[in-house]
Parts: sequence; structure tokens; C-alpha cells
Amino acid sequence: MTADHDADDELLDDETLEKLQTMEARAYAAFDAGDLAEATALFGELIELTPELPNLHYMRGLAHKYLRNWPASLQDNLRSEQLRDAFDEATAWNAGIAATGAGDWAQARRQWTRCGITLPEGEGPIDGNFGVACVRLNPWSSGETVYMRRLDPVRARLENVPLPESGFRFGDIVLHDGASTGHRSHGERQVPVFNAMQRLQQSDMATHAVFVQCDGPEDIAALRALTLPGIGLAEDWTHSVRHLCLRCSYGTPHQHDDDRGDDETRDDDHWKGERNLGIAAQSRAAVEKLMAVWTAAGSGRVLEAIEQREHPLPDPKPGQVWWLGHEDAEEPSP
Repeated sequence: MTADHDADDELLDDETLEKLQTMEARAYAAFDAGDLAEATALFGELIELTPELPNLHYMRGLAHKYLRNWPASLQDNLRSEQLRDAFDEATAWNAGIAATGAGDWAQARRQWTRCGITLPEGEGPIDGNFGVACVRLNPWSSGETVYMRRLDPVRARLENVPLPESGFRFGDIVLHDGASTGHRSHGERQVPVFNAMQRLQQSDMATHAVFVQCDGPEDIAALRALTLPGIGLAEDWTHSVRHLCLRCSYGTPHQHDDDRGDDETRDDDHWKGERNLGIAAQSRAAVEKLMAVWTAAGSGRVLEAIEQREHPLPDPKPGQVWWLGHEDAEEPSP
């Protein structure tokens, strides 16, 4: 077994020890390869044979976390916690994530308090202000990154209008992982990027793709300033949506052959009249009203089309190791 198991190894005969070491190596290899079902099964067999080893419960809980099986992950991490002589922060964090995913707010509050995190008083869901960060939606798929307002250590509300293909909406409440996988600029400071694990609560603000023509950035500013019932947010996707390579996506930007300066500067100096907008709204009628007010208030403003399509949230596939940070991820070959 591993170094953590030295005391227990002394109680095992050579044949049994060799069998357990082989099985453990297979379990870790399955986990590292993204075969989470095989990893949970192998760690489960090891637990049956050596039930008092906290690391095995922790690892099965980690595999269950990435399978998004929250009750099983919580149970494994709580057992790992019980078997340890001292506080283990990684176990507490994974227990807190699993408890949040399972909606066990008493246990989630207990784990965050054990980690030294100050929470708003009360019971039930935590409604705090843990600052702005970025979240990578569907990290096993498109990996679109948007800003979010954190409500607790691993739960947040989306503050951008995601592309429809992501399946997410402006205002969705999501569960994200506890480890940062990079950083992005937010104003003059850097904020962490976390992988989204699951949507916990869907917003009533459906995403509408709106195609318009206008003469300059002041027209878009005027649209964003409008406040009408049923409208959550209007975002200029032509300006805000950028397609990044893997290295840039994980917060380590570098020079590209086609880089020609800052995106915002290029947009303002070479204005494109055709704009693609993302508008979060409760209904198409609300969007139509918004666009009617906007086009009537300025010359050169033309509405070309409003489209609204729902897309399912994609699930990870076996063999995807989507949870690694940029230091572990390899950029794909051209």
C-alpha cells in the first residue's frame, strides 16, 4: 500500500499486501485515466478489505464527486473524517462540496466552519457575498467562461448571458469545484476561475440571441441602460465573446500569431455595425418590447432577428479528465 498505510502493512502477509498494492495501483490508474466508475469499484473493494484506511474513503469520495454523486461522496468523506486523527482540509472541502450538492445545509455549514470560513448566521442555504469570480461552464465540453457572484464557498449566481449552446442561463445558481484552475482579469484585479460541477437552480431568464445593426458603441450603451420588466441583462456578444486556446482558457495567456492588440481597442477603432446580442429575458415579448423602445430612440438602429433555442446541459463522458488545472493540462496538437 502507499506510505500512508505503513502501520497497517505490518499486519498483512506478503501475498495479501502485494494483492492490495496491485489493486490500489489499478484504482489510482483508473482515476487518473478518468474511468471513475472503475475507480469507485476498485476503491470499494479495497475498503471492504481494509476499512480503517481514511485515504481510501477519501479517494472513493473524490471519484464520486467527479461523478457528481453527492450523497455517496458525502458519506465517503465523512467516514474519512471519522477515521483521521487530525483535521484534513481536503476532506472537509470535499465534504462541504458534496453536502452543498446534496442540499444538506447543516453539514455544509459545519464543514465550512471547520475550514475557518465565516458564514452568515442562520440555517438552510447560505446567502452570503463571497465576491466575484469566474466559472468554466461544462468544463468537459465547450468550457465557456463567465463571471459569477459567489453566494458561499462553492455556490454562485451567473452574471453574464452564456451562449445558448452551454445550456446555462443568466442568473442560474451553480455548484463549482473548490480548487481554482486559473485566473482572469476583472477590472484591475485578477479573480480565480473555477470549474462548474452542476446547475443547482435554473433561472427564469431564458437566453435570446438578438441580431441588430447600429452605428457605434453608444447605441449598445443605450440598450444596456434600458430597464424594462422581464429583462435581466443585455450583453453585446460581438464584443464580449472570445474564443480562447486551451492555455489562455486556463488563465495563462500568451502571444498568438494573429494578436493585434486589445480586443476592446480593436472593437472601438474598427466598429462593426452588425452586432450579436445575448439578452436574458422572461419572455420573447419582453425582448420585442425592449428592442422596439431601443430602435425608436435612435437613428441607424435596426433589429434583424430574435432567436430563442433551448439546449440541454451536456454530461461528461467516461475517460474525460476535465478537473485538472492548467499546470496539468496539455495543449492539444494543431
